[in-house]
This record gives sequence, structure tokens and C-alpha cells, in this order.
Amino acid sequence: MMRFLLLFSRQGKLRLQKWFLPLPEREKKKIIRDMVAMVLARKPRTCNFLHWRDLKIVYKRYASLYFCCGLEEQDNELLALEVLHRYVELLDKYFGNVCELDIIFNFEKAYFILDEFLMGGEIQETSKLSISKSIEASDMLQEVRGSVQAPYQSYQSQAASKKAIT
Repeated sequence: MMRFLLLFSRQGKLRLQKWFLPLPEREKKKIIRDMVAMVLARKPRTCNFLHWRDLKIVYKRYASLYFCCGLEEQDNELLALEVLHRYVELLDKYFGNVCELDIIFNFEKAYFILDEFLMGGEIQETSKLSISKSIEASDMLQEVRGSVQAPYQSYQSQAASKKAIT
């Protein structure tokens, strides 16, 4: 089972974090600090697998972002590498060649895509098509909510401005 998933930049800035087991905040910060330091210190051509404490660490760099996950000892590192790659493919499909700025400005959508793909540290859905349809349905629902709320918000602002005038 995957314990955590971290996305961070080459400068060490954390862009996304997902924890699949509850941990105290202090422990999370220590793990983040250790992961960023260990991964960024490695040379580009070295192996993408590490052992740290009782976990296997799997990471992969895509453009300016590192995707890093912590696995239990019995988990398969190659499968985890494929999970990271599939997540990048899903992000690419949604954003069209995802970059760090997409994650920064649309982090809610990046989390949503991750939640559609993984649950509790395990793969929930393997089909890119099913995940894409789910994301499209969510986007449509948000558009419908926005179009329903917009007239109501407009009405509220008009009523408030009338009260301010009187």
C-alpha cells in the first residue's frame, strides 16, 4: 500500500501532498523535508528506488516536478512507477501537457484526479477513459452550479446596492 504521494519542484517547493495513513503534522513535515533532500541530492542517472526507514521510496522526475511516493516493504516498485506515470498521463490529458503552474493554480483539480485514481493508497480505477469521464462530469456539474448561482449572486448584489442607496 502506498503511504504517501508528494509532488515537489526542483527548487524543493512542495506542490501537492497526499497521505494515505494518518500521521502527526510534525512527522509529515519531517518526511517531506527528508524526501525532498534525499531525492534532490541524487544524480539524474541514478536508480529511482530508495530505502528509507521501513519504506521503499519511488520517485520520477517529469519536467520540473518530482513525483515521489512511499511504499510498504512488500509493494512492487515497478508498479508504483507505473502508478506515478499513469497519474502524469491523467494530468496531461486534462491539462494538455501538464506543467508546474497547472498544479499550482489548479491544485483542486489535481487532487480530484488523484482521488479518482487512487483511494487509500491503492489503485481505485485503472481506466483512463473512466477517470476522464468522471472528471468531465464533475466539470459539467461545476458549470451548471456556476450558471445557477450566477443569477442568484447577481440578484443579491443588486439588492445590496439598492439597500446601500436608500
